[in-house]
Amino acid sequence: MKKNIAILMGGYSSEFKISVQSGNVVYKYLDRDQYHPFRIYITKDSWYHIDDADQKHPIDKNDFSLTLEGSKITFDAAFNTIHGTPGEDGLLQAYFKLIEIPQTTCDFYQAALTFNKRDCISTLQPYGILTATNYFLNKGDTIDAKAILDKVGLPCFVKANKAGSSYGVSKVKTEKELLPAIELAYKEDDEIIIESFLSGTEVSVGVIQYNGENTVLPITEIVTENEFFDYEAKYLGKSEEITPARLSDADTKKVKDLALKVYQILKMKGFSRSEYIFHNGEPHFIEMNTTPGLSEASILPQQANKAGISLKELFSNVIEACMYV
Repeated sequence: MKKNIAILMGGYSSEFKISVQSGNVVYKYLDRDQYHPFRIYITKDSWYHIDDADQKHPIDKNDFSLTLEGSKITFDAAFNTIHGTPGEDGLLQAYFKLIEIPQTTCDFYQAALTFNKRDCISTLQPYGILTATNYFLNKGDTIDAKAILDKVGLPCFVKANKAGSSYGVSKVKTEKELLPAIELAYKEDDEIIIESFLSGTEVSVGVIQYNGENTVLPITEIVTENEFFDYEAKYLGKSEEITPARLSDADTKKVKDLALKVYQILKMKGFSRSEYIFHNGEPHFIEMNTTPGLSEASILPQQANKAGISLKELFSNVIEACMYV
């Protein structure tokens, strides 16, 4: 019997449209012999299913059910493709845990931890994971530019602490640019992180659960035309993504082992994509994404393809894994 799968897309953040792209790719490639997929939009105003005639049908949040033509539909699992809140920060993970519906991403604590860049870095550092030097600010804190730059130096990066797709991120080259960058970051979040600049090769490493094992996918090297891997570079063609990355065998093993170690330290499940920069010959952890982009052109699907895993296989495997933990 086919399983009903709710494909969650949308969300409450600036990444709404990007999430919808990912969700529609999952809908397109999901195995119709095994699953009956439903596109479920999660918005601040309402949660609803959109059918193939583009008609909206409300979701009952009490049990996450759907009524179509007088019949109640319940779901065997939820496929989470929401970038940002509430799909990447633990809120939906906790909701589905309470109503006992399996979902494809990590558990709620791991989602909240990894979505908070500051907390994630602070958790990993005691394990010897190298990171940039960082400085934390909360909205309303006194901004001491000299103290900040004395610690992180120039250039540096100012980032919204809880945001994705490089929203609220600036590369700061002069002290004069610092305050506007902080103001920009505060538009996305009331917490920010300011990091030292790491020069070196940037790579993205996907780690997934595949056939019951934690599996590191082929590494992607990021070569951007812009100052950093920003929104334009990620989504508007202003970067080159080279898979497999042009690394030595030794560096490839080094960053693969590190990515697997981070995945295991954080007790991850499902898909993850982490960013690293080789600085002074060593990979430094930047951040982890637990609901990475899933369009055909996105990094994780590119990596899976290089590993010989089709989108159909990739999506089926993560559904089955979440249902039989």
